[in-house]
Amino acid sequence: MARGTAGRSTPATPRTLRFSTDHLDRRADPAEDFYRFATGGWLDANPVPADKTRWSGFDELRERNLQLLRAILERERGRVRAPSKVGTFYAAVLDQRERERRGTGPLADERAAIAGITNVEELVRVVARLHGQGLPVLFAAFTAPDERDSRHYALYLWQDGLALPDRDYYLRPEFAALRTAYRRHIARLFVLAGESAPHARRLARDVLAVETAIARASRRRVDLRDPLANYHKLAVATLRRRHPRLQWEEYLRLRGVRRAKTLVVGQPEFFDALQRLLGRLPLSAWRAYLDWQLLHDSAPHLNARLDRTDFEFFHRHLLGQRQPEPPWRRAANLIDGLLGEALGALYVRRHFPPRSRARMMELVRDLEAVFRERLRRLPWMTPATRRRALAKFARFETRIGHPRRFRSYPEVRVERADHFGNVRRARAAEIARRLRRLGRRVDRGEWRMTPPTVNAHFVPTQNQIFFPAGILQPPFFDPTADDAVNYGGIAVVIGHEMTHGYDDQGRKFDAQGNLVDWWTARDAQEFRRRAGRLIAQYDRFEPLPGVRLNGRLTAGENIADLGGVCLAFEALARRLADGRTDVRAIDGFTPAQRFFLSYGQIWRGNARPEELRRRIAVDPHSPGRFRVNGIVANLPEFWEAFRVPSGAPMRQEPSRRAEIW
Repeated sequence: MARGTAGRSTPATPRTLRFSTDHLDRRADPAEDFYRFATGGWLDANPVPADKTRWSGFDELRERNLQLLRAILERERGRVRAPSKVGTFYAAVLDQRERERRGTGPLADERAAIAGITNVEELVRVVARLHGQGLPVLFAAFTAPDERDSRHYALYLWQDGLALPDRDYYLRPEFAALRTAYRRHIARLFVLAGESAPHARRLARDVLAVETAIARASRRRVDLRDPLANYHKLAVATLRRRHPRLQWEEYLRLRGVRRAKTLVVGQPEFFDALQRLLGRLPLSAWRAYLDWQLLHDSAPHLNARLDRTDFEFFHRHLLGQRQPEPPWRRAANLIDGLLGEALGALYVRRHFPPRSRARMMELVRDLEAVFRERLRRLPWMTPATRRRALAKFARFETRIGHPRRFRSYPEVRVERADHFGNVRRARAAEIARRLRRLGRRVDRGEWRMTPPTVNAHFVPTQNQIFFPAGILQPPFFDPTADDAVNYGGIAVVIGHEMTHGYDDQGRKFDAQGNLVDWWTARDAQEFRRRAGRLIAQYDRFEPLPGVRLNGRLTAGENIADLGGVCLAFEALARRLADGRTDVRAIDGFTPAQRFFLSYGQIWRGNARPEELRRRIAVDPHSPGRFRVNGIVANLPEFWEAFRVPSGAPMRQEPSRRAEIW
């Protein structure tokens, strides 16, 4: 450990993570299980740490970035003159003594408001109050680009209001034991908040009854993936007549929204059900539900007993995590989420060299050239759809590293002795900022990920992809590595995000980012047929005994994985063909083999069974093993690179092989 400002200990710079043939399991046959061959050595040497629910290449890099953020935060905390917001916020998070002193006191006003509810009108007023603090009780309301008018922001209403990960946890028989444990946990938290044990048990029964009713009204996660089926623009006057108990005009007034004449409702039948439930369930049950949601959301930011009790159920029991993360790591994650651009500006200044942006743009141009040519010569697409596909790609934009201007959060008041208040104020300020944008033109320069984030994403309403600085380092992007490794790593990620613009969701948005059907009926049918092969493949995968993947839930990510690998491999092949890349083998592997090994290694990972079960239920991404094996089995380039014979597990039969972009 190195000594930091004011005598505090700060971590030494963590090691750089790179592609390595040491990660291989050479006893495995790549034609039988390529994932094991590419990552087995790493899998065996890297069990899930006690304070994690999974451990992967992504998590290794996130941990490295968190260590870098910790060093920044420790320096900022030690500043005596002109202390920064992030340093003061960090100091407040770590001040456990002050949190113990305050106990549940910070909740007093909200709990009193909940306890004072005597009718549905007052209930809606409390819901609006809690929404303003970032608690999505009953439902969610948020501002986002209008999917039918991508130039302007609209207010969306969306199903929400559950504490467990998904509606299935409330309704499916295999989660019955977990629901029993959940009810006991609710009661324990109420006791810690001052309720008697018998009353706490009654409250817990009411909470579970309300959340189960909300779960029954909610759409399945796979059904939420269809943007057309989840867009309904309705007049506020229509909603007022349809849901009188929800008092939309009063709700909007309390949220400070006065200009909205229409709202985008994701799932109208969900709000129809809320209208009925508000008349059927007793007010006492709704009070218990709101009080529980407040306690559950607040527990990690209050005293140690509440925090520990929350961990025991939501982390240990639900996800299999053995012990809590250290306070500094939780603090770094929290500040990255709430003041991410202020912290990110410090991170970029120290850890994102300009050469990374230049090299990334070269990779992007390579991938763009390949995808543009593929769109031009795609054999199954008719000319009418092809013209529109190319027009959309011509407007495609890439953002790399970080926003041009960083936010400084002047509207957020941060106090050294008020951790809970800092969290609430930061949340409320961000929610208010977004609501103020309603009806205004969309800011195309805004980022939805902070600079240290280890991820990338595509925004369909903006036709843009984003690559934060956090992911632009080994093992994904390594300026010291050969091209094969980088094209199997970050270039695949670039191609993946590009393909999202043409996956089962992204293809429904046009060149301007509007939700418009620009496909001919014939081409749409052919796309569905080709995507259906991939869906069928993933439906057969069984990550846990008796638990299969949902090919429809993971379809978009699987399509993007397939497209990303195809685009990146062709880009590498072009470099090999024109002499820009050395064709010689390294460590006994050809460039083609190193490409696929690099792809396999970026998805290396172990997960606890409980966490894997949760991800199968809620995550649109397939587990790493299937992101690798499920994709390469479709690729003749992989079969050739590793001499995979017909009939081998890593070679799809022609009648089942998926080929889209």
